[in-house]
Amino acid sequence: MKLIESTRIKEKAYIEKLENGLTVIIIPKENTKKKYVIWGTHFGSIDNRFIMPKTNEEVFVPDGVAHFLEHKMFEQENGKNSLDVLMSLGVDANAYTTNNHTAYLFETTNNFYEALDELMDYVQHPYFTDENVEKEKGIIAQEIGMYDDDPGWQLYMNALDCMYKENAIKIDIAGTVESISKIDKDVLYKCYNTFYNPSNMALVVCGEFNPEEILQEIKNRIVEKENQAEIKRIYPESEKGINKKYKETKMQVSKPIFLIGFKDETLGKDKIKKHIAIEILMNMLVGKSSAFYKNMYDEGLLLAPLDMDYEYTDNYAHVMLTGQSKNPKKVQEELLKEMNNLKQNMDSQYFERIKKKVYGDYVVEYNSVADIARMFLSDYFKGVNSFDYIEQYNEVSIEYTKEILKEIFDEKNCIMSVVNIK
Repeated sequence: MKLIESTRIKEKAYIEKLENGLTVIIIPKENTKKKYVIWGTHFGSIDNRFIMPKTNEEVFVPDGVAHFLEHKMFEQENGKNSLDVLMSLGVDANAYTTNNHTAYLFETTNNFYEALDELMDYVQHPYFTDENVEKEKGIIAQEIGMYDDDPGWQLYMNALDCMYKENAIKIDIAGTVESISKIDKDVLYKCYNTFYNPSNMALVVCGEFNPEEILQEIKNRIVEKENQAEIKRIYPESEKGINKKYKETKMQVSKPIFLIGFKDETLGKDKIKKHIAIEILMNMLVGKSSAFYKNMYDEGLLLAPLDMDYEYTDNYAHVMLTGQSKNPKKVQEELLKEMNNLKQNMDSQYFERIKKKVYGDYVVEYNSVADIARMFLSDYFKGVNSFDYIEQYNEVSIEYTKEILKEIFDEKNCIMSVVNIK
């Protein structure tokens, strides 16, 4: 197995690519009773158009297929639901779909190998029928309706609509009632056989394990499949600029909620180093210790620091700052002023203090087997090594951070989404 490690925090990970193409990542964590397994496929909501590796057939599938497939994977031919089986073992099990991957997971202190048996069985044995697919459409339609009534989700989707014109990230993860009506068992099997090939998947294990032993246990449970060629995904061409500056929706909220976004057009450039710099900048601009937050709090415009997030893949990237205020436009106006002030004068002592805080946040993630495993899976599908956030930390200078501030936090690429009081 290939060994990668972070000497700074004394953590190791063992990586093995099996003959069938499956990547297994094992992160031993001593002195913990919890064990966490997450098995993911590089198949998300943005992957609705692709070329089949074996036939070279171009396929266009309805929006929401990845999420629909995730729902159906638990149902087994013997009539059992694998999620119920795992829960009966006292295991905390779940699954989720994102824009770029789908994952199946469990966390436990007991019955680990029984849970591993069930996880690796249901993920490798899909069971779709005309009847169970039709039944699921009603369930997912209800879920879509719930998201339609969720102010936070509408805020997020409207922000994406502001930033992007045609990018596939604008596709709602669950799809629409109309799009899922076009899904049948043949579509599901076609996507399963393409994207659930081991060569397109990664399995991450974190806990107190002997790496060689747990690797062998995984191998013992693998169903042999042919290692297929890389899947060619077809996405809309990258686009410059934003779609619109502002979008507002009225819903049942006690106070307006808002999202201020900055579209990042420097895709693929210094992924990790840039990400660290953006984390530092977000904290400097709007974090709990920032002058901006203090002023907004004193004026009654913010009652809590903004939620901060940076999302990126090779196809999209953006900064999102989310909060609640009686006057969102005033908050945005003051933020842009603070952003321009920071471009003119970045205090080196404040920079170093926030930089240490961000480093501390990274280190704390290694206290949780769940955080570690999910982080390694997500980063793997982005093509990065999670340890590099620790190892490249010192490479992020104040000069480099100033460059990122000018490149990413640009007013011309700034949008605002608001959900106002109905």
